[in-house]
Amino acid sequence: MPIFEKPPLETLTPAKERWTPVLLEHGRLEVDDSSVKWIGADRTVIRIPVATVSAIMLGPGTTVTHAAMKACAETNTPVCWVGAEAMRFYAFGTTPTHDNSRARHQAAVHASRAKRTAVAKKMFVMRFGDEQAVAGSTIKKLMGMEGKRVKALYARMGQKYGVSWKGRNYNPDNWCLADNINRAISAANAALYALTTAIVCSLGYLPQLGFIHSAGTIPFVFDMADIYKPQTTLEAAFETISLNPKASEQDVLARLKFYIERTRLARKMPGDIERLLDV
Repeated sequence: MPIFEKPPLETLTPAKERWTPVLLEHGRLEVDDSSVKWIGADRTVIRIPVATVSAIMLGPGTTVTHAAMKACAETNTPVCWVGAEAMRFYAFGTTPTHDNSRARHQAAVHASRAKRTAVAKKMFVMRFGDEQAVAGSTIKKLMGMEGKRVKALYARMGQKYGVSWKGRNYNPDNWCLADNINRAISAANAALYALTTAIVCSLGYLPQLGFIHSAGTIPFVFDMADIYKPQTTLEAAFETISLNPKASEQDVLARLKFYIERTRLARKMPGDIERLLDV
């Protein structure tokens, strides 16, 4: 097996200081010359500094060697498998963490009904920006309010960017039936889920234990990602489609990268998670 020198733990870059995710399509990820290397189908060869990226996203037409996965794990760099259909998020590889204290704390908070409710309400405060309205409402009522807020947000985005908006509508079994703006939103959301999963896992939290969401395998990821969609994925999707109604998913992701960097999301999210779970 090719040799990859495992870096000392103290030299690994914290999640909040890492680069935004790297999206790779049509090529091979392997270890060569003691480094992780990407060999594209167009014969492009790029060395990937895996210890400094927040996640590696593998798209269609990619293969990855065991040695490359091992190198990513040893540097606490999650690998996410994404595609062009449905929500474009298929799976992720969790990384080994060196301390389970955060997982144990999250589990303890989740196990307490009172604390679980308190965390959920703090998440709603970050969404609504109105602490008093949240404090006097039940979780069921807040979820109804959230649905109305999101619908209104979509409508405002459509007006802001002059994009025709007919509602959130897509069929995972027949992706081609969705209009361009719905496909753009789903592509951007999937990328945000990948980044959020990368941060959650690299910090040692459990993506399976959500406080608002409960279904699926990564409800905590959905809890966190929904907080940032208005400033990232929705801006990127509506702006991209407004400039080019036939824009590709790659165009949407390129614009999303700009918003993620402008909001310093990779640096902001770890602190937000810590504060939310401090109950």
